[in-house]
Amino acid sequence: MSKVQLLQMNPEELGAWLKILGEPFFRAGQLFSWLHKGARLEQMSSLPLALREKLMDQAVDQPVRILEKQVSKADGTIKYLFSMQDGHCVEGVVMRYRYGVTLCLSTQVGCLMGCAFCASTLEGKARDLSAAEMMGMVLLVNQELENETTHNVVLMGSGEPFDNYDEVVRFLRLVSHPQGLNIGLRHISLSTCGLVDKMRAFALEGLPVTLSVSLHAPNDEIRASMMPVAKVWLMAELLDACRYYIAQTGRRVVFEYALVEGVNTLPEHARELASRLRGMQCHVNLIPLNHVPERKLRGVSLRGAASFLQALQALHISATLRREMGDDISGACGQLRRQYLKIGASQSLEMAEATAEKGEAL
Repeated sequence: MSKVQLLQMNPEELGAWLKILGEPFFRAGQLFSWLHKGARLEQMSSLPLALREKLMDQAVDQPVRILEKQVSKADGTIKYLFSMQDGHCVEGVVMRYRYGVTLCLSTQVGCLMGCAFCASTLEGKARDLSAAEMMGMVLLVNQELENETTHNVVLMGSGEPFDNYDEVVRFLRLVSHPQGLNIGLRHISLSTCGLVDKMRAFALEGLPVTLSVSLHAPNDEIRASMMPVAKVWLMAELLDACRYYIAQTGRRVVFEYALVEGVNTLPEHARELASRLRGMQCHVNLIPLNHVPERKLRGVSLRGAASFLQALQALHISATLRREMGDDISGACGQLRRQYLKIGASQSLEMAEATAEKGEAL
């Protein structure tokens, strides 16, 4: 019989489960609060010892552990490789900005979407992550940060969040719960490659996060050459769904646009993109493409990126160029996990343990 994942439940659900165990409902609030402080069951001093022993026998308090940690010497970006209970691993990245600590999380082990510029999708999708596993990663990072805490969460790691819709929605409700971490929804971003039906459903969830849409092209032909999803949902349908999200939530949409040499960075591409976005409450985030060895696509030079940015701004489109972070620690999504899979789990564990002994990783 599998154990209950405590981080999967809100206070009401915990209360219902504790009632089955013969425990009073008020214990649920105590348990939820302890869990979302990152405490382990044995540390929950306000709970009776008999209850803690019962919980340790029947439940799991933390389904995730840190397998490997890399710290960028250039900018302090931290990349984690997290291990799940079944041995699968995913990545997370901590970035420090002037407005606080941002944690980039994965929502799936691998990805089914097949985008031509991404390392996460090279082995396909192994499985979805649970809300408990996503919460577990946030709590582990908060413990690592010591005197800091996660201020912003971006669901932009491995996986397509809307391909794991129910667990992602549950995670968003848990991570923003007022009795828990209480991270404001306006401090959370969710990135999608454009699953239009799920975008429309999400607009009605009452979760006004920042929606980041991976656009990466000014038209259907170019987009379909890089993103299989574009063969299912045309750009006009995608942009209509974005307008619907804006109308329902009052939040602007951010369009992610990876700059690919010889593909989508000509002046005419900037003009076509501007003509499609004009009048929409949106922002374009231009991304210097991270090099993925297994992919043939190449990013533009900094000069080329600046030129495309200036072209959009001259056309009165709100746009910025994303600052590159973590280049020296396999910053692109999926790269650290792929290295781990390539060299084999046992060898990677030996490396992680050796690094931990030197005080450089956990």
